Amino acid sequence: MRFRRPAVALVAVLALTTGMSACNDDSKTGTNGDVKLEKVSYLTSFGTFGREAYAYVALEKGYFKDAGLDVKITPGKGTVDVMKIVAGGQADYGIGDFTALMITLANQKLPVTTVGMIQQRSMAAIVALDGGQIKNGDPKSLVKANGEKTRIGDQPGSTNWVTFPLYAQQVGIDPKSVEFVPSPPPGLPKLLAADKVDGIGQFVVGVPLVEAADKEKKRKAVVLPYGEKVQDLYGNAIIARDDLVKDHSAQVQKFTTALLKGMDDALADPAAAAQILKKYVPDTNVEVATKELELMKPYVKPDGYAGMPGGVETDRVNRIITDLVKYKVIPKGSITPADVVNTDLAPKG
Repeated sequence: MRFRRPAVALVAVLALTTGMSACNDDSKTGTNGDVKLEKVSYLTSFGTFGREAYAYVALEKGYFKDAGLDVKITPGKGTVDVMKIVAGGQADYGIGDFTALMITLANQKLPVTTVGMIQQRSMAAIVALDGGQIKNGDPKSLVKANGEKTRIGDQPGSTNWVTFPLYAQQVGIDPKSVEFVPSPPPGLPKLLAADKVDGIGQFVVGVPLVEAADKEKKRKAVVLPYGEKVQDLYGNAIIARDDLVKDHSAQVQKFTTALLKGMDDALADPAAAAQILKKYVPDTNVEVATKELELMKPYVKPDGYAGMPGGVETDRVNRIITDLVKYKVIPKGSITPADVVNTDLAPKG
């Protein structure tokens, strides 16, 4: 079970505490005038696409510095990879899909937990191009009439891959009717545009990238969002290591607050956030990054959501676990809400 201590104030010598993770030894402090900053490392969920701009907004606007933190941002490579790097101490915080995190922890007891949510709805989806087998709003079009398997390109261990069995059973199709084809993530849109696969695993915010890659035929994207059929699913979660949560809860709260403040600003002005991202990642396509943030907004703040930014609801987590067990995605009794979320630190949903 994850550590369940409530947040407590830390004494002034926090930055010199030797028992902390490798991110906070004496060689990893910076300065902010006369104030020492704790150096921490952060992994994006996946790459440096527009959907990840909020972390750079928090960095650029000084929200991390105001929290006493010197944050190094590194591109992540998907949920499972982020979890393992954080668990191993090579990073302090990361972002990963919450359902994929639960499935992973049900099968492998990594010392990580969730301390807040980025999206209140899952952005995972199967994305195809118009004119092909897969149709908008029709999950059953994933099944080929001739009995052959539908080929979906994606990175092994990705959110879309590991949560597909839950989505498939919710929409009434056999998960085995779809074959996931291991494919490098940067090349997925071009793979789809070349008609090498029937669809790709992608977040809904990836639609601008997918359409931009189909330069010759200029087809519109077809999207089957998991969250429309499995509405309890959260999107990306803020991940922290257990020892950090246990021994340095004040830092965790300050980091989460600063990151979510960057998120608020990014959604309030997506174009400005995209420009900030370009400052740190020069090859950013500002137009595409702006569109990604615009598409992400209703997933971060869905209609009717009245909880705190980043909020987590324990009952909802329990319902997700129940569904994962019901559809035999995870074994019964393999995890509880306390194993995957630290509700003392996470904002309330």
